[in-house]
Amino acid sequence: MRGPEDAARAGTAVDDPATTGAEPLDEALPDVDGLEAEAAEVLPDHVVGYFRGPTGAYGIATDADRWSQVRFRPHVLRDTSGLGLATTVLGTPVASPVLVAPMAQQRAAHPDGEVATARAVGRRGTLLGVSSNTGVRFADIDAVGAPWWFQVYVMDDREATAELVTRAAQAGARALVLTVDTPGVDPRRPRFEPRSWPERYGMQVNIPGGEDGRRVFRGTRDLSVRDIGWLRELTGLPVVVKGVLRGDDARACVDAGAVGVVVSTHGGRCLNQTVRSADALPEVVAAVGDQAEVYVDSGLRTPEHVAAALCLGARAVFLGRPVLWALATGGDRRVEQLLEGFETQLERVLRSLGVNALAELGPDLVV
Repeated sequence: MRGPEDAARAGTAVDDPATTGAEPLDEALPDVDGLEAEAAEVLPDHVVGYFRGPTGAYGIATDADRWSQVRFRPHVLRDTSGLGLATTVLGTPVASPVLVAPMAQQRAAHPDGEVATARAVGRRGTLLGVSSNTGVRFADIDAVGAPWWFQVYVMDDREATAELVTRAAQAGARALVLTVDTPGVDPRRPRFEPRSWPERYGMQVNIPGGEDGRRVFRGTRDLSVRDIGWLRELTGLPVVVKGVLRGDDARACVDAGAVGVVVSTHGGRCLNQTVRSADALPEVVAAVGDQAEVYVDSGLRTPEHVAAALCLGARAVFLGRPVLWALATGGDRRVEQLLEGFETQLERVLRSLGVNALAELGPDLVV
C-alpha cells in the first residue's frame, strides 16, 4: 500500500487554483463509493480501517441506509428562480448548509491534514470542524482563513482540557462542539486505533504534553450538562453539543446554555446499534424549537440525503467520511470538488422539490 504522501502526489494541486492555473472544477458530484475505493488503494490498511470505523461491520443497518429510505413529496409548478443555498450557522455566513465535520487523524489521509481541508472549505465559503485529535496546530488552520469550530472531548485531566480549549479559542475557533457520546473505544477494533499505528501523524499536537502523540488522555466519564456552562465561562465561546439522539437530552442541553445540538451517531463508531440520525432528528427539532440551532451528521452521502435532513429540520449538515476519501485521493482540490458537487446537485434537488428558499423546506416534503 502507498502512504498518504503518495496519495497527495497522485492527486491534483493542493494550492489555490487562482494562483496555480488549475483547471476549473467539474460540478458533477464525485461518486462517494468510488472515492472510498480509490482511497483504499492508496492508504495503509490500518488507516482505512480507522476511517471506516465499525459502521455496518456487525450486520447493523447504517445511517446511510436510513437516509436513503426517506421519500420526497415534491411540489410542481412552483417558481424556483430565487433559490439560493446561503445561510448562517450561529451567525456566521456560509455559502451552503453543507459543512465539514470534525474528524481525527486527517494527516494520515494527507500530509497537510486540516490545513488542506480548510483551504477547500475556505474556497467554498463554508465552515470546518476541527477535532481534538488533529495533528495540525490551531494557528496553521486558522491562518488559512476559513471559519472553524473546535470539537472538544472533556478529559479526565480537566486542567489539560481547559488549556486545550483556551488555546483553540485564542487561535480563532468560533464555537466549541462538546462531544458527549464517546465514553470509550470499541474493544473489537484495537488494531485500527491510532496508538497502535506504526507511524504517528502528530495526533494531539495541541494538547499540553501531548505533542508526540504518546501521552494518553482519557475521556472523562464524569460528564454532565454542567460542563456546557463550564466551557462557555472558560472561553466565552458558544457551545454546541454533539451526539444527541433524544429530545429530552436536547432540551436539557439547551436549558443548560447550549446554543446548538448536533444529532449524531458518531458515524456508528461508538454505539452502533442506536436509532439512526434520520429518525432522531425530528424529535430533537421539536424539543428545542427555535431556542437553538439543530445540525445533523452521520451517513450523509448524497445531495438527496442532505435535502432530506434539511426538510426534517436541520439548519445545516456536517459531511464526514466522504471528505476524508476526497482528501486522501486529491488533497484540497478534490475536497473542493466534492463540496462543489454537493452544493450544485443539492440546488438541483431543491428545485425539483419546488422550493424557492431554504426556509420553504419542511417535513411536509418528506415521508
